[in-house]
Amino acid sequence: MFRDAALVAGKDLRIEWRSRVTTNQVAPFAVLVLILFAFALDPDRGVLQRATAGLYWIAILFSALLAVQRAFALEAADGNRDALRLSGLDPAGIFLGKAGAIALELAGLEIVLGIGVVVLYGATLSGWLLLITTCVVATIGLAAAGSLYGVLAAGLRVRETLLPLLFLPVVAPVLLGATRAFEAALDQSPADGWSWVELLTTFAVIYVAFGVLAFGSLLEET
Repeated sequence: MFRDAALVAGKDLRIEWRSRVTTNQVAPFAVLVLILFAFALDPDRGVLQRATAGLYWIAILFSALLAVQRAFALEAADGNRDALRLSGLDPAGIFLGKAGAIALELAGLEIVLGIGVVVLYGATLSGWLLLITTCVVATIGLAAAGSLYGVLAAGLRVRETLLPLLFLPVVAPVLLGATRAFEAALDQSPADGWSWVELLTTFAVIYVAFGVLAFGSLLEET
C-alpha cells in the first residue's frame, strides 16, 4: 500500500513540478485573497489583526479546493481514470498517494501565506509548536477529505461546481478548529489551543480511515 502511495504521489508531484500550476496559479491566487482581505479591512487595523487566523485559513481552504480539483483533473483526460483502475495498484495506496501529494502542495502554500500574514497584516507569529502541529493535522484532514470528495465528483460533468458544494461544508470543522488554535498561538496562550488540535486530529483520523477503506469503491463507481 505504501509503495503504491509513493508511486502515485511521486507521479502527481512530478506533473505539478513540470506544469508549475501550483506556483504560477494557486499560490498567486491565495496571496491575492490575503491582499483583498487587507484592502477590505484596512481602515481598522485592529480588526484585520484580530481576524488574521480566520483569513489565513479561509485562503488555505480556497487553495485546497483548487489543489483537489487539479489533482483529479489529471485523471480525467485520455481515459487516465480507467488506466488507474486497471493498474493493479492498491486503492488505499492510490488514496494515500493523492492525499499525500495534495498535503505537500498545501504545506508549501501555508509557508507562503504565513509570510504573507506577517508582511500584510503585521501578525507576530508565536507558539510555534502549536502553529506547526495545527498546520500538520489540519493539512492531513483537508487532503484526506479533498481526495474523497474529489474522486466522488470526478466522474460527473458538473464536477467543477459540485466539488465546492460537497467539500467546503464538510471541512467547516477544520476552519473552526484551525482558526481557534491559531488565535490561541498568536495571543501567546497556546494552552487554550490544544483542545482544538484534538478536534482537528479526530477529523483527520476519520477521513484518513474512511478513505483507506472506501476509496476503491468510490473509484469504481465514478
